[in-house]
Amino acid sequence: MAEGTIHLVDDDPGVRDALAFLLRSRGLHVRTFDGGPALLEMLDREGMPKGVFLLDVRMEPMSGTRLHDELLARRLRNPVLFLTGHGDIPMVVEALKKGAFDFLEKPYSDNALADRLEQALAVDAAMQAEGAQVAERSARLASLTEREREVMTRVAAGKLNKVIADELNVSVRTVEVHRARVFAKLGVRSAAEVATLLAGR
Repeated sequence: MAEGTIHLVDDDPGVRDALAFLLRSRGLHVRTFDGGPALLEMLDREGMPKGVFLLDVRMEPMSGTRLHDELLARRLRNPVLFLTGHGDIPMVVEALKKGAFDFLEKPYSDNALADRLEQALAVDAAMQAEGAQVAERSARLASLTEREREVMTRVAAGKLNKVIADELNVSVRTVEVHRARVFAKLGVRSAAEVATLLAGR
């Protein structure tokens, strides 16, 4: 079973309930909203959640594509999928250009919808993990002192301890100490790993 939550937004209660029942029967976690304003209110209260957004295009008072624009303005990273009628496709193609994950045209296959949402949840989980790694890397870098940063950048450039000592006007032993601290704080074992870590910032 895919982890994460599907945030389902549809202003038709019958469609919303039927979709929620279908997805829950597949073991998926679903949270429902009766329109864009309700979803945005939740985001204002709780922040951007994990999971994916499943949006109907034709909704009142806010269309799915307008809601997508609002989510993008809030620095959305989660996958967004649209449920569309035939006439909505040009609008959704534009949304795809803005980063939407996919759209499913009505009438859709129940299994195809559930499968695609599971794929989107897997993408979101990978993005969340990547985000956690970025946050951890930032925290490790932030733990360095100014002198350790000076040593780190020179180590990453492949400079020898003696060269670094001359440039910073300190002893080679001092460079060795700072270098060891940098490696420990960053959780690396070589200058190449330091360079790789910095390249991923």
